[in-house]
Amino acid sequence: MAVLGLGRSGLAAARALVAGGAAALCWDDSPEARARAEAEGLALHDLSRRDAFEGVAALIVSPGIPHLYPAPNRHILRAMEEGVPVDNDIGLFFRSLARPEWDRFERIPQVVAVTGSNGKSTTSALIAHLLEMAGREVQLAGNIGRGVLDIEPPGDGGVVVLELSSYQTELARALTPDIAVFTNLSPDHLDRHGGIGGYFAAKRRLFAEGGPERAIIGVDEKEGAYLAGQMAEGPADSRLIRVSVTRKLTGPGWQVTARKGFLAERRKGRQVASIDLRKMKALPGRHNHQNACAAYATARALGLAPRQIEEGLASFTGLPHRSQWVGEAGGVTYINDSKATNAEAAAAALSAFENIRWIAGGLGKEGGIEALRPLMNRVAKAYLIGHSAREFALEIGDTAHEICEDMPRAVARAMDEARPGDVVLLAPAAASFDQYPDFEARGEHFMALVRDGLARAGLDGS
Repeated sequence: MAVLGLGRSGLAAARALVAGGAAALCWDDSPEARARAEAEGLALHDLSRRDAFEGVAALIVSPGIPHLYPAPNRHILRAMEEGVPVDNDIGLFFRSLARPEWDRFERIPQVVAVTGSNGKSTTSALIAHLLEMAGREVQLAGNIGRGVLDIEPPGDGGVVVLELSSYQTELARALTPDIAVFTNLSPDHLDRHGGIGGYFAAKRRLFAEGGPERAIIGVDEKEGAYLAGQMAEGPADSRLIRVSVTRKLTGPGWQVTARKGFLAERRKGRQVASIDLRKMKALPGRHNHQNACAAYATARALGLAPRQIEEGLASFTGLPHRSQWVGEAGGVTYINDSKATNAEAAAAALSAFENIRWIAGGLGKEGGIEALRPLMNRVAKAYLIGHSAREFALEIGDTAHEICEDMPRAVARAMDEARPGDVVLLAPAAASFDQYPDFEARGEHFMALVRDGLARAGLDGS
């Protein structure tokens, strides 16, 4: 088995193949990556050689390597030309998960797979948290947590929660989750998928080809509504749970909705449970209410009671850099959403709060932030940083703003000017690479500056 790409998933795949008795032939065009693999004792195999694919049963590809659009990687193209099957670690995982000892289990292990454009990580982490709080064995893997081939074999009644990107679902030769979750769809990675149709098709594979026993689908976009229609045998089909945060869903089916801060579960035309999400500090805003609905629906499908789920939602602390509550002092709340690296993600963060002291900017993306203008009535003032600060200033119209250049000045100015009831929000709407190695480093810097500022002011922020 040849392995192309020796990052986290590639190395895990190679180790798993070796452990399973296969000959893992490893390659990466990066000399540094090859050196790391060789240091682990893995066998290198130059895939550019003329005879590189002789005797190779399959090529296992890391998700970041394009196999079709905008152009196939040269090694993948050769494999396809020579008839060598191409797969990834997700395909290997689903093909190898079941074990003989499962015959002795009282409850067969289950796999929950979560995909969509936004909210995948929070939804996946929230599902795992709800199960853990209910005393269930659970492992979190995929795009979040551990690599899928790094986890332990699930035990009796164990649940594996996978966050899966379109890069992963598009190529996997096996996709057989017990429960599949679709959060939402918005344009992303369009060059990799040849347009929005290809992007949606990559997500749809998890359902259409995976054949989950239960599908949980956000229906607020036309693609989700279409997918839900394809999965259900009829309006009352309880194998499908529809999720919405924009309207009340009716009919004889199973629905979970959130409106005005209240989550409601309806079955067979009757409301059977309700939860006040406004009390959940780590789940602010409509986008997080959508995540909560999807996680709630999954937990219900796995047998948890509404009261158990409510307790789990209340104890969830959120994921770092995603609407992360940093502190509150003097009536001012501080929120780190450094993961909001584009206008759409920033819109979700801005929609969750009012009286915002908005720290934004960095390395702006195509399309800018003009789409955020309708939300500027929520912004008391913008503090703009980084490469795109002046472009952003032009795009937000008459909104009060200040060019701060860097994070320390922006945080200091926002803290000085904030009044009780304000929210100091880092939601950059831009990449971090002009000033930081990644969005995590940017978020950590913001939080450190806030905590230092509160400490100097004699406030603990708790």
